[in-house]
Amino acid sequence: MFWIERARRTLQGTIISRAEALELLMSSDDDLLDVLHAAFLIRRHYFGRSVTIHVIKNAKSGLCSEDCAFCSQASGANTDSLRYALQKVEELVEGARDAHRLKALRYCVVTSGKAPQPEELDIICEAVHQIKKEVPIQICVSLGILTVEQSLKLKKAGVDRFNHNLESSERFYPSICTTHNFTDRKRTTQIVKASGMELCSGGLIGMGETLADRVEMAFALREVQADSIPLNFLDPRPGTILENLVRLTPADCLRALAMFRFVHPDKEIRVAGGREACLGSMQVLSLYAANSIFTKGYLTTPGQGYEEDMDMIAKAGFQVTDWTVA
Repeated sequence: MFWIERARRTLQGTIISRAEALELLMSSDDDLLDVLHAAFLIRRHYFGRSVTIHVIKNAKSGLCSEDCAFCSQASGANTDSLRYALQKVEELVEGARDAHRLKALRYCVVTSGKAPQPEELDIICEAVHQIKKEVPIQICVSLGILTVEQSLKLKKAGVDRFNHNLESSERFYPSICTTHNFTDRKRTTQIVKASGMELCSGGLIGMGETLADRVEMAFALREVQADSIPLNFLDPRPGTILENLVRLTPADCLRALAMFRFVHPDKEIRVAGGREACLGSMQVLSLYAANSIFTKGYLTTPGQGYEEDMDMIAKAGFQVTDWTVA
């Protein structure tokens, strides 16, 4: 009953403390359903039983200068990930058409690399301009570190939301990346917010961080005022630095999602990469804390499939958000 009462206090405006967030992550498996029910009370208050669908477009793959330890596209990673330059405008537009046919609320265009080159930014902006004229869909782009000028150009082109994950806590971040730092990432989130675009920013857990690091990441995302928070679970990829780590348990993933819901009661929380691999048959329970998913896979790994996702949502009594009224 403790977590149910804490959810009621959250709905009255009292945000969970760091100590309470850590206590939630340390709760026992015996308390898991109570924790999830408490998170669901908050989720239901703000989002009902709706689920927003996002589709990712891997618009530029590999060819990255950054050494992020978890990424199969990173410099130095020995993987079979595809490598190709930024796709053409028409390919990006066709991706939006496909996402719309799948009833996606948002189409997410992602490129590898530290930051967009001028000619790449021009292609992205032209594609966004054409999509906005033709396809009734919201657009999120993830292009790396931005300047103020680049951010304003994207906003003017019609980009609704920009993704730039903090990835982990400030303390743990140097353990997973050395080619840029946490301050660089935080600065981009501030530039995005100042431009008027919505900010999509989340992170990845299961990389060897402590439970306290997960709490600190959640509160750092609150500090940068993230509008949408994708939470990824490490699925260790062969050929990456973290390939020998053990996957999180489903219970640990669900506790993390519940904690993020308490810290961000009225924000979109997306159960993202690693959903199928780490949650397995328990992934439907993630919808009791999260109100958003990716479908049709991720950047370099497939998901369980669009039809399976829709079936999972429907059988659990949730409904896909209608883009016409969102």
